[in-house]
Amino acid sequence: MIPEASRFESDPEEVVGDLVDELPGLPAGWRVDSPDADDPTDVARLTVLLRDHERHGRGWPGAGVDDVLVEVSAAGLRTRENVVVRDEAGLVRAWGSVHDRAGGRMLFVHVVGRDLPEEVGRTCSDLLVEWAVGQAVAVGSARGLDVQQVDTGAFAGDERQARWLAAAGFTHVRTWWQMSRPVTADEADLVPSVDDWADRGARFRQVRRAGDGLPDETDLRAVHDVLEEAFLDHFNSWEETFDEFLHRLREDPGHRWDHWWLAELEETGEPVGALVGTVSEAAPGSGKPDGSYVSYIGVREAARGRGVAKGLLRTIIADAAGRGRDRVGLEVDADSSTGADGLYTSMGWETRYTTQSWHRDVPVP
Repeated sequence: MIPEASRFESDPEEVVGDLVDELPGLPAGWRVDSPDADDPTDVARLTVLLRDHERHGRGWPGAGVDDVLVEVSAAGLRTRENVVVRDEAGLVRAWGSVHDRAGGRMLFVHVVGRDLPEEVGRTCSDLLVEWAVGQAVAVGSARGLDVQQVDTGAFAGDERQARWLAAAGFTHVRTWWQMSRPVTADEADLVPSVDDWADRGARFRQVRRAGDGLPDETDLRAVHDVLEEAFLDHFNSWEETFDEFLHRLREDPGHRWDHWWLAELEETGEPVGALVGTVSEAAPGSGKPDGSYVSYIGVREAARGRGVAKGLLRTIIADAAGRGRDRVGLEVDADSSTGADGLYTSMGWETRYTTQSWHRDVPVP
């Protein structure tokens, strides 16, 4: 269930206030604070920090204002909390965000200005980490846990980020390939209909709409159940309630209900596969078309090897082509033994860049 109130501590001074005065690398007048989602200056500055972080890590930026607002707006603060480090003029120079993702797993966004000297940047990083550790204790305690995992990331090759995370007690635990596949207009005919089609005893269809235009809850629960079961044996899988799952995916700026598909056995109607897609919007003024993105694809173990995953992927490719998009992206676990990367490669996906997962387990007193 989504909590009615946040499990986090909203006042950064309560978490790391004393530490600010104890860190010698922090310039005079710098302080921790909460970002103001209603202040255009703060939102613009956070967007610049995030885009600089991406540009340095992978070569180009992709984040926009909507991605920042997911983290800092009032709508998201039941499951998220944020902290910033401001300089003596009040300008945001570093930003941390935590997300109560699922029982036992807390995501941590860690962004430090690229223009800061090493000592100042490292001090800001240490502040963000200590704040995140304090928040891990808060959310872990509220959930009744003994240990709370903090899950953060880095772009492969970002030596500064890796160095600071390792020094702060994080361990590099996984590598991920961020893949993309070009889409051409003629691939709109790759499947008979992206709404509903069948092949080899499996039926692929969009989730149904109820009379009010919203998705049918039975279908949404079927998507959730399929994905929970499909990812049960995957790396760092944590049980996520239906409410948590739905709330989180609807926060994505690229969320669209008509990008959700189910795969069912024709003979029984049993749901055996699911794909949740999103829109990857092109940068404003770039003149480029939007893309589609596979946020989740999963197939129940009993139905694997029957072409279900390939059918779902063909469906989102055809859907993207029909919408005039030029690509479909996805993420694959580089260390997985499932062989999923072989399927993606055979269907035209190529790795554009690589990311890493870094974890730290925080004991909850």
